[in-house]
Amino acid sequence: MRPRGRHLPHGLVGPAALRRLNAAGSFLVVAAAAYLGVAVLVWALQERLLFYPRPLHGHARAPAGWSLEQVTIDAEGGVRLAGVLVKPPAERPPVVVYFGGNAEEVTAYAHDADALYGPRAVLLLNFRGYGGSTGSPGERELVADGVRAVDWVRARSDLDGTRLAVHGRSLGTGVAVQVAAQRPPRCVVLTSPFDSALAVAKGVYPWLPVRWLMRHPFDSLAHAPRLAMPVLVVYGEADTLIAPAHSQRLAAAWGTPPTVVGLGGMGHNDLDIHPGYARAVRGFLDAHL
Repeated sequence: MRPRGRHLPHGLVGPAALRRLNAAGSFLVVAAAAYLGVAVLVWALQERLLFYPRPLHGHARAPAGWSLEQVTIDAEGGVRLAGVLVKPPAERPPVVVYFGGNAEEVTAYAHDADALYGPRAVLLLNFRGYGGSTGSPGERELVADGVRAVDWVRARSDLDGTRLAVHGRSLGTGVAVQVAAQRPPRCVVLTSPFDSALAVAKGVYPWLPVRWLMRHPFDSLAHAPRLAMPVLVVYGEADTLIAPAHSQRLAAAWGTPPTVVGLGGMGHNDLDIHPGYARAVRGFLDAHL
């Protein structure tokens, strides 16, 4: 007589089915472990993914007829920030403080200061860990260093610190926006800016919980609505590293109507070779500085 009751089909409980279940379970365990391992790796190495310190490019050169001063500024944690100040042959000129991208050694741009900025002094101070600056970069530290740089400029009697602009490029826009929020300049120039580094990272790693992993979100969008000084936003319409939508969102959130220039066909790293780039920056500074 057969036992009474319900019976599952033999294939669901047989040895072959058990082997398939075990294999599937093993695959899920391996996949979960791999996912967790990648997440931990991204969390642990994010400074290396975000910051690319560069050594000194060589000897900085001033534009013809300009002067060049080697600058060192003592910063938090025993760090010494190093860079150059280039000045035009004018008495108490206005000043631009430049914050570079994540792979820039900024003193290399000293000889182009007149072409880009006109008759204005330019402070090119390397991020900590870059060029001749000591220490290691991080969002909080770079912003604090930027504030210190602006204070250093405004303490100089040979510079007109009341006519000061901050200019950030790429990663440096995240520094420039926060510095502008703490030490309002006359105007701001942002090249290839993002709404937040976190938003950019979400696009690069959509399958990772980057919100919980990222220690340096550089949330410019959170500060923009409170900033009332004029801003120039320049971006490449073919930028694949920081998509134009990120720059446009930041510009739209600014506390005063922005000046926005999109350069057709230009990407992230070649933006400054477009003749419209220097024209836009210099024209904006002529109007506001």
